[in-house]
Amino acid sequence: MFKSFLLTFFLLLVIGLVLAAALFLYVAKDLPGPETIISRRVSESTKIYDRTGNTVLYDIHGEEKRTIVPWEKMPENIKLATLASEDSSFYSHQGLDFKGIIRAFIRNISEFRISQGGSTITQQLIKNALLGDQRQNFFSVTSRKIKEALLSIEIERKFSKDQIFWMYLNQIPYGSNSYGIEAASQTFFGKQADSLSLAEAALLAALPKAPSYYSPYGERLDEALKRKNSILEKMFLLDYIDENQYNTAINEKLSFKPSRENIIAPHFVILVKDYLIKKYGEEMAENGGLKIFTTLDYDLQKIAEQAINSHAEKNEKQYKAKNAALTAINPRTGQILAMVGSRDYFDLANEGNFNVATARRQPGSSFKPFAYAVAMEKGYTDSTILFDFKTEFNPQCLADSSQEKDSFGLDCYHPQNYDGRFRGPVTMRQALAQSLNVPSVKTLYLAGVDDTINFAQRMGISTLEENRKNFGLSLVLGGAEVKLIDMVSAYGAFANDGIRQSPASILKIEDSEGNVLEEYKPKEERAVEPQIARTITSILSDNSSRTAVFGANSSLYFPDRPVAAKTGTTQENRDAWVLGYTPSLSVGVWVGNNDNTSMTRQGAGISASGPIWHEFLAAALKESTPEEFIQPDPVEVDKIMLNGSYLPANPEDSKEIHSILYYLKKDDPRGDSPSDPFQDSQFKNWEEIVRINFNLTGN
Repeated sequence: MFKSFLLTFFLLLVIGLVLAAALFLYVAKDLPGPETIISRRVSESTKIYDRTGNTVLYDIHGEEKRTIVPWEKMPENIKLATLASEDSSFYSHQGLDFKGIIRAFIRNISEFRISQGGSTITQQLIKNALLGDQRQNFFSVTSRKIKEALLSIEIERKFSKDQIFWMYLNQIPYGSNSYGIEAASQTFFGKQADSLSLAEAALLAALPKAPSYYSPYGERLDEALKRKNSILEKMFLLDYIDENQYNTAINEKLSFKPSRENIIAPHFVILVKDYLIKKYGEEMAENGGLKIFTTLDYDLQKIAEQAINSHAEKNEKQYKAKNAALTAINPRTGQILAMVGSRDYFDLANEGNFNVATARRQPGSSFKPFAYAVAMEKGYTDSTILFDFKTEFNPQCLADSSQEKDSFGLDCYHPQNYDGRFRGPVTMRQALAQSLNVPSVKTLYLAGVDDTINFAQRMGISTLEENRKNFGLSLVLGGAEVKLIDMVSAYGAFANDGIRQSPASILKIEDSEGNVLEEYKPKEERAVEPQIARTITSILSDNSSRTAVFGANSSLYFPDRPVAAKTGTTQENRDAWVLGYTPSLSVGVWVGNNDNTSMTRQGAGISASGPIWHEFLAAALKESTPEEFIQPDPVEVDKIMLNGSYLPANPEDSKEIHSILYYLKKDDPRGDSPSDPFQDSQFKNWEEIVRINFNLTGN
């Protein structure tokens, strides 16, 4: 039996070796000669178009920038920074880092995807100059890796280490169409490579790992700077630099040359480019000759940029708000029609390249419709009565007290309305339309924090899960962080009768031969029932209900067509929002500062964001026929509080005025009344504040 086992093992080993040899011969037969490493292979640029295909938003490859630097003039700083960043054992290996390859192989096998490389400088040179970096499937990438390894051995045999390193530093892409260190130095710092400081050299050495991701002109400059610091730290640990050089470089503030790339709708284009790189690899995305037909409407993009620019100086002067962003989506398709991620993409001094449309910001009161929608799903109506009195929501704090802490040291919570006034009994319709805080916190309590988070996630809000346990009743006033693009998409679900379409930026991608690689397909799901969506829309488009707070002719109002809208301003006026929609266009505007400093005036949502939002919508809809919203079905509920009445059946018995929790179980408002309202933790304070404000006495 043992002999049989050995024979089987031997046969399998021989078969394995034969297959391996055959594989190596197969992939080696069409390997390019190492001599071609000196000149970059011809490539075709990738172009990104608007939705018509008539406007080129960005030629990714464009004109290739390259200047060859002789080895003897290659800056020592960039040599050492590159070695520390990419391959500190370059001068000791023979082209392959076997430990790195084994580590990467185990990781990739375990995940059955190419998630980690193990490339030396030699391998990277070959990948960029000869083989490319197209990402397809596991097996095709494995085949390319074998080619890469074979050619690395041959290159190391034919050239010296200094020659290989010289070719690498003159060949590697640094982003923004810059190939080689001299072009990169001129592009990003406006100086020759031999004039680079140690910090500047480390920053450039950080780019080849992912040129688009770490680009100083992209929205991840902070990550590029962290990587730069990591490289400097490694240089210090490898004794490439001393402690004084390290400290000087770490503390140096880098100043980048303004981008001169010919790019239209830059934040949107970068969004698309990031997607291409993630799916197809950087080499394919930049040099594969792809044609990308996007969802962008260039006419609407110009209107959006104009609306931002026309109010920029006023907002900075009056509200100390230096930045603004706008996103517009077709709610019926999810297609992104316009995206302005900041006031000026090319203003690097004010972080203009940072895309606020995809960043996390607190939404203020613009989050409120989600809580009201959940409450209505549970059976509450837009006529439900809530009392807008000063209310304490921490059960351990007294209802009529201004204490800041309870006996356990926990914060008391008694939110104010934005104008400091309380309005007594109001309907849910009035409370949402007028953006009243106290009734909205009560609505969130009735709806449930967890259920409201779940609902917001169904609507497309993608940033809540990781901090779910930390959210409380302040969530309804904007206590979470959300993305503008998510909020515009979520409001679009209300506009689309409760059906949400996932945001889409691409209509079609063709390869260099015209083959379609992918094409837009709707990704829709029912997020909320039509009746609820229509009710929220009815409230947000009800100008008469919001007039008491916003006035009859605010920037939310359009006399010629119904438009739904909601403002939002965060505490300390850090973020100002307006979100709104028609049946065919959902639009959101954010105004504030990238460094999260406060604006100077209360109510900046309507004052700073409102005019931008209104100007964009008015121009975008100017030539279109007004569309009507579908109205919700009438709701008739013969139950006190739900039917718009808070008075007892016998009005003469004034002592019978109670809070809503006296009459209803919060999770089953249309069921039986609670047998013991005191079982609800909020009942005592809600009830007490009603008695105080109505001057009631007794039980």
